[in-house]
Amino acid sequence: MLDPQQKPTGTTYTTTVALLSVAFVFIPAALAFSRPFGYLSLSVAIVCSALCLTFAWLNWKKSSQLTIDSIEVEEGKTK
Repeated sequence: MLDPQQKPTGTTYTTTVALLSVAFVFIPAALAFSRPFGYLSLSVAIVCSALCLTFAWLNWKKSSQLTIDSIEVEEGKTK
């Protein structure tokens, strides 16, 4: 069985998926509805999408580098 002293690693990809959906779905949708505002809304949408993509990438890098503990019990360690 697994050693009870080990901690679960867990993953936090929900934030990454949420940021990507904002960048690729909600910001373009908001841009489509704010058509009359012209270049200002386009600039704001591009900046917000770039920020969301950057934060999603940083979160992905942080979450994907989690280490998984070994399930092997070290010698000399008893249960």
